[in-house]
Amino acid sequence: MKPDDKLESICTYLEWDSEFFGHRIARANRRRLDDSALNEMLGWCAASRIECLYLLADSDDPQTTRLAETNEFLLADVRITLERTLVELPCIPRDVAVRPAREEDLGTLRAIARTGHRDTRFYFDPHFDRAKCDLLYETWIERSFRGSAEVVLVAEVARKAVGYITGHHRGDEAQIGLIGVAEGHQGSGLGSTLVKHFLSWAAREDAKRAVVITQGRNVRAQRLYQRSGFVTASSQLWYHRWFPGVTVPQ
Repeated sequence: MKPDDKLESICTYLEWDSEFFGHRIARANRRRLDDSALNEMLGWCAASRIECLYLLADSDDPQTTRLAETNEFLLADVRITLERTLVELPCIPRDVAVRPAREEDLGTLRAIARTGHRDTRFYFDPHFDRAKCDLLYETWIERSFRGSAEVVLVAEVARKAVGYITGHHRGDEAQIGLIGVAEGHQGSGLGSTLVKHFLSWAAREDAKRAVVITQGRNVRAQRLYQRSGFVTASSQLWYHRWFPGVTVPQ
């Protein structure tokens, strides 16, 4: 195990996820597995009546992938982290208006989010209801606007919101949260414009680098970030382990 893997508990119960999806959900606090860690993890889940366990695993450890694959963990996603420094920022195009989100944008932003994130791991796990997954991202963009993100920028065309980007800034690092563009405006460069505005915001916040996380299957997003100067920093594997037959008291 890596030193930073030695956390207080082998797993953490996720109250928000559990309430939202209607299943008892936990997250593993290890990125690498051996027989001892796996047995402790499964024992903790049994004692806690967990129905679904998330495991974010290092992709370069063959023992972890072998143990996950032979113990009924579902590979739900490849998590790609990209980063770039905030020097020599790209020029911001002036032909598209980008501004902070307003209250009256929320209905449109929720509609974009409802169908805009279907490359994510929840949609590729058949145990999660697709309507709930749509609602997850509608809720996410609204929570971002209500304060869980430090910035929510909106691109508008003909005075109507057609895209968004969210993010926050911690120390030297700024991280993109969600980015979405309405279906009728995809491929028009709005995503690139939104990223450039985010980078400009991050630089004004005195961040030194920007980070974004996307899916291995989302090649379009990876190419967007690469064109914006990002390079791949790491890849990890998202696994979901379901425990059929768990009885949860009502």
